[in-house]
Amino acid sequence: MSNAYFKLPIPVNEPVLTYAPGTPEKAELKRKLAELQSKQIEIPLIIGGKEIKTGKTAEIRTPHDHSKLLGVYHKAGTAEVKMAIEAALEARKSWADMPWEHRASVFQKAAELLSTTWRSTLNAATMLGQSKTIYQAEIDSSCELIDFWRFNTYYMTQLMSDQPYSPKGMWNREEYRPLEGFVFAVTPFNFTSIAGNLPTAPVIVGNVSLWKPASSAVYVAYFLMKLWEEAGLPAGVINFVPGSGGEVGDPVLASPDLAGIHFTGSTAVFQGMWKTIGENIHKAKYYPRIVGETGGKDFIFAHNTADVDALVVAAIRGAFEYQGQKCSAASRMYIPKSRWQEFKEKYVTEVNKIKMGNPEDFTNFMSAVIDKGAFTTIKSYIDFAKESKEAEIITGGKCDDSKGFFIEPTTIVTTNPRFKTMEEEIFGPVFTIFVYEDNKFDETLDLCDTTSPYALTGAIWSQDRNVLVKMSNKLRNAAGNFYINDKPTAAVVGQQPFGGGRSSGTNDKAGSAMNIMRWMTARSIKETFVPPKDWRYPFMNEK
Repeated sequence: MSNAYFKLPIPVNEPVLTYAPGTPEKAELKRKLAELQSKQIEIPLIIGGKEIKTGKTAEIRTPHDHSKLLGVYHKAGTAEVKMAIEAALEARKSWADMPWEHRASVFQKAAELLSTTWRSTLNAATMLGQSKTIYQAEIDSSCELIDFWRFNTYYMTQLMSDQPYSPKGMWNREEYRPLEGFVFAVTPFNFTSIAGNLPTAPVIVGNVSLWKPASSAVYVAYFLMKLWEEAGLPAGVINFVPGSGGEVGDPVLASPDLAGIHFTGSTAVFQGMWKTIGENIHKAKYYPRIVGETGGKDFIFAHNTADVDALVVAAIRGAFEYQGQKCSAASRMYIPKSRWQEFKEKYVTEVNKIKMGNPEDFTNFMSAVIDKGAFTTIKSYIDFAKESKEAEIITGGKCDDSKGFFIEPTTIVTTNPRFKTMEEEIFGPVFTIFVYEDNKFDETLDLCDTTSPYALTGAIWSQDRNVLVKMSNKLRNAAGNFYINDKPTAAVVGQQPFGGGRSSGTNDKAGSAMNIMRWMTARSIKETFVPPKDWRYPFMNEK
């Protein structure tokens, strides 16, 4: 046992590389893209450090060119989930008891590997598997994930330093332990950083995980497993079980050893999981910690004092970066009639300049949506708007899946503030605008607050400080991440902890100590140095 107080380096955010022409990072990335596409890989399950092939496989193809086969992956079933639970619980015996500084070292090393030798691999895999441009891949699969590992290990030390007061004659201590059992991490396709954070945030503080990545993001997930292996993560601490939601999720949720859920995905799936946990609670050994982020219907609200030129940029980037497939993407906008024509003219002109295609072409701003299911769903909203008398499409509207799943950056203007595309999460490059009368500013703020069940991100725009205060107060509960004169996307670890309330999730703030605390359970210890030797109290001496 070490007899020193260890301090981790104070974390700073990983710098974003430019990938400008002639830079070494661009040359390395191009080489890695060619290397990954030169071979097809077979991805197994990884349970207790062992690769397992079930024979039940699915193909992995690039969304922007579905003729390109990247490989196949094996799917887990009930038997494999049982194996993974057993492997996790066995690994917990040594991992939970490992000195915290050694657990921290594993993820400090993982961050350093990703910052250097693994950077091009994770970025290239994200570009190919999830159709991200290099900028979107760089800020996600490199910078944000590096930040998660560096900051989360540091947050652990901050939490452990919080100790109680000790009066004379005793020593009070607080011990921060991992949860008993295992944590089930369920991650989405849209962020490699979320895929890398959800299984590891609990693990950093001593827990063990079963990890089910989204089926449309297994490709990059496999490389994450290999990165952790190189970083020295012991076998069985994270068990990789891709597969269908039911075949993996059902046996996990039925396990009495389930200690927690770390989830990002749809509201319906999360609510279903919560319901199942409740139905099984009489069989559970523990009350599971349930942490989830479940999407949004994120807004931009402009006052008539807004800077229109900056508002145009925020709307385009907020709505259409990564094809609108961010939980935080701008999906609805409220703009006053007095600024509408100026905004519309400049906005339409700029949107029409957007170039869309293969992310390997660095001149493209957008690429394809993730898969056929997403393409069909998003197209149905656009078709609904085309047929409605309450809506007009002013940009985009075309959808083409002949080569890849491409949907133009589509902007709908509606006369109905509760139009379907103003209320429902679409998760694609569809942005709906409602033009309000200037004298109905207060009424429209109420509409913004009550139209959607979600409360994830939102942005307000004004040059008048009194108006900003009013808007911020009125929309206090409408977004867990709130932006003033900015777009509602691109939260940064250590700067804007991420999460929302209402139907957007439990608001446990990924990228903060609040999230890390959810994976700890405390033991309060009182040590009395000189215990009393007489059971009687002084008041009892009365004659």
